[in-house]
Amino acid sequence: MRVWLYDTTLRDGTQREGLSLSVEDKVKIARVLDELGVHYIEGGWPGSNPKDAEFFTRMAKQGLRYAKVAAFGSTRRAGVHCEADPSIQALIAAGTPVVTVVGKSSTLHVERVLETTRDENLRMIGESVAFLKQLGKEVVYDAEHFFDGWTLDRAYAMATLQAAADAGADWIVLCDTNGGSLPETVREAVVSVRERIPTGLGIHPHNDGGLAVANALAAVQAGCTQVQGTVNGYGERCGNVDLVPVIANLQLKLGCEVLSEAGLRRLTEVAHVVAAVANLNPDAHAPYVGRSAFAHKGGIHVAAIAKLPESYQHIDPTLVGNELRVVVSEVAGRRNVRLKAEALGLEAGASEAEVLRRIKELEHRGFQFEAAEGSFEMLLRRAAPGYRPPFELLEFTVIVEKRGGQEVAAQATVKLRVGDDIMHTAAEGDGPVNALDQALRKALVPHYPELDDVRLVDYKVRIVDEHLGTAARPRVIVESARGTERWSTVGCSENIIEASWLALWDSLELPLLRNGGSPRAPAPTLPG
Repeated sequence: MRVWLYDTTLRDGTQREGLSLSVEDKVKIARVLDELGVHYIEGGWPGSNPKDAEFFTRMAKQGLRYAKVAAFGSTRRAGVHCEADPSIQALIAAGTPVVTVVGKSSTLHVERVLETTRDENLRMIGESVAFLKQLGKEVVYDAEHFFDGWTLDRAYAMATLQAAADAGADWIVLCDTNGGSLPETVREAVVSVRERIPTGLGIHPHNDGGLAVANALAAVQAGCTQVQGTVNGYGERCGNVDLVPVIANLQLKLGCEVLSEAGLRRLTEVAHVVAAVANLNPDAHAPYVGRSAFAHKGGIHVAAIAKLPESYQHIDPTLVGNELRVVVSEVAGRRNVRLKAEALGLEAGASEAEVLRRIKELEHRGFQFEAAEGSFEMLLRRAAPGYRPPFELLEFTVIVEKRGGQEVAAQATVKLRVGDDIMHTAAEGDGPVNALDQALRKALVPHYPELDDVRLVDYKVRIVDEHLGTAARPRVIVESARGTERWSTVGCSENIIEASWLALWDSLELPLLRNGGSPRAPAPTLPG
């Protein structure tokens, strides 16, 4: 069975609170979706804002390879002819091969929101669809509030669909607009519609009841062959159905034809790219594509997957472009350490038990290594035979002061040893941690020029034991980057500056050890 994907990230997805896309953002996402193999991409509502109108102009000039672009709008207004209706005319002006018109299926909305008659609503649906079909458009009719309307008055809800079908709609899409339907209700309604309406059927579920994916699958099993949704489930209130798990479940669990195998392997990448363009953090626990979707932490689990990966995984993660990860923490076993070391290309060897003991001890003190793989790697490297630290901290001082009406100022001094050389440097910063970071780099870069390319890209603080108030221990997570390479490190202490130092220490030593850790003699100072 083939299922067509209709993506509405660029329209319905942008109704999510806190999400806004520029025209350039929308073009980028459209291209990513096209490369993935999505069949329809809804670009927006051309009659609602200049941004969407510009998007359609851009796409008309550039085009896509596989996907069809759809413009979204409503049926004509009550008492207005299609030739004079602004929404219908905006749909035509968008110049897209596909137009999607939304109409009312619920008597509540017809009579109390539109404030028109039931018969006029049927004419609005039929005339709008027929008018657009006469212009050669592929017409998708979105039956808004269909399942609520089905509950209130099944005969009328069905009559609205029949009006669209008789007018020539190519697709009729059943919308769970309020997101409160149950899978059995969806299945029953789709079966009834399928028996009477020959047109291609689609499903458009929202996630207010946490059942959007279940409802989409129930609808497909009952006869729908189009699913409308968004990448990562972005959308108003609790969001639209997330197309990512829908695609994976349809193809891997129900055997439907949705994407190519190559497209399926790009699911993780696409989910993360769309999140990045939308300036939102990817959900680490998202099914199939989250960073933690195939992460194993418990010692018993890890011992099992080392023998048989499918013992604790419902699919091979590589099918969707993800990967198995072993997380190291206080609940880990020695096999966690071994597998994680192997994944990093390191040998745990005889130090395996010592590394595990050290992890448990540090996590008891507030460290957290599952969020700081760089610090875990440093534990392994420091426990290895022949380890020699590339630098050694002898002392540091951080001063934060405010004098009179001046702004708060921060200064740090550090004393480091690299080989036989001792450096004593000072630096100012935007805050105490930035000052400490600048002073460390000032001392180290002459010996290790490669650190000039290392950037601190994120800094997070979490209080481990809030009940202690201002005496609580802060945990600091530092994320560093060099080009496309990223690593996270952790520090924890009653003193936030010391916690920051511990995280910075790992973040700067790790790239040195990966490169061999040999210092370069600093350039001689010229006289005069």
